[in-house]
Amino acid sequence: MQFDNVWKLFAAQAESAAAVRGLSLDITDRELLVILGPSGCGKTTALRMVAGLEEPDRGDIRIGGKSVVGLEPKDRDVALVFQSYALYPHLSAQENIRYPLKVRGLSRAEQDRKVARVADMLGIGRLLPRRPGQLSGGEQQRVALARAIVREPRVFLMDEPLSNLDAKLRVHTRTELKTLQRELGTTMVFVTHDQAEAMSLANRIAVLNAGELQQIGTPDEVYDHPANVFVAEFIGSPPMNLLKATRDGGDLVVAGGWRLPAPKRGSAIDSAGTELTVGLRPEGVQIVAGGQPAEVVAVEPFGSEVIIDVRVNGEAIKVRAAPDVRPEPGRKVGLRVDPAAVRVFDNSSGDALN
Repeated sequence: MQFDNVWKLFAAQAESAAAVRGLSLDITDRELLVILGPSGCGKTTALRMVAGLEEPDRGDIRIGGKSVVGLEPKDRDVALVFQSYALYPHLSAQENIRYPLKVRGLSRAEQDRKVARVADMLGIGRLLPRRPGQLSGGEQQRVALARAIVREPRVFLMDEPLSNLDAKLRVHTRTELKTLQRELGTTMVFVTHDQAEAMSLANRIAVLNAGELQQIGTPDEVYDHPANVFVAEFIGSPPMNLLKATRDGGDLVVAGGWRLPAPKRGSAIDSAGTELTVGLRPEGVQIVAGGQPAEVVAVEPFGSEVIIDVRVNGEAIKVRAAPDVRPEPGRKVGLRVDPAAVRVFDNSSGDALN
């Protein structure tokens, strides 16, 4: 599936404020692509254009190499799972799942066979006689998934389908979805604003902001090598520490005199100005004896890890540490940076230089 320079403007929008601006994406067959971004970034609009609920103002959308622009939603061979699940309240779970097969005119025996198969796949056989009002949020979500799967579409489109679930069920369902997509071997496009959800689910992540694609890559690529300051701040919990820096010879100087090990020099860094932005993931900073002096401000335990808030010459920095590292607030500690963790960004454009 491809987005080819797709634009979408709603009434009274200037081109500079378009909901989707020149989006080009090549989604490979059987891939689970997550479109990630903050509210209002255009991710749901992009999904709705694939489904046929919105039409692009410019550009093309292709599925299987053929343009679907102008086709009715029913003719696009896609299945959309909504955030609200959108189940028919007067129908049982079985009839909700059966509905798209009835519309296609399949025989009753074929409908029963397909419904039974997908219900067994999702473990919801016992729920089939119940109506949506008798189901929990997680059960409704499974019924909505079953209704999409039973169609055997070419592409699954998922618009924040887990956002109504509680935290424990959301984690469990993420695992189920990833396993299910792999077993079905179907292309899936999943929209979310939750970066943890994106990191755990995706084969690749497409990060959007203000209607524009910021970066596309594997979860490791967008986390370890963000394309710009926006991606660096949006991906990761806690996000990347960003510090204003100056270049002094071969060193990067931050936080009032703290000299960091500069990354291997390249043409992009060499041609940049002397004022830069340095990015440090919290796990790239360690607490050590004899390191750069810092004052502990707060300690946030999370069971499997501890986030330690420190200040270095007035600059706030977050450090990810082992669960048994618990320095007292107000105490002085030393910091050391892993040279491989240093990322450098251009101050004016925000683009990554290494």
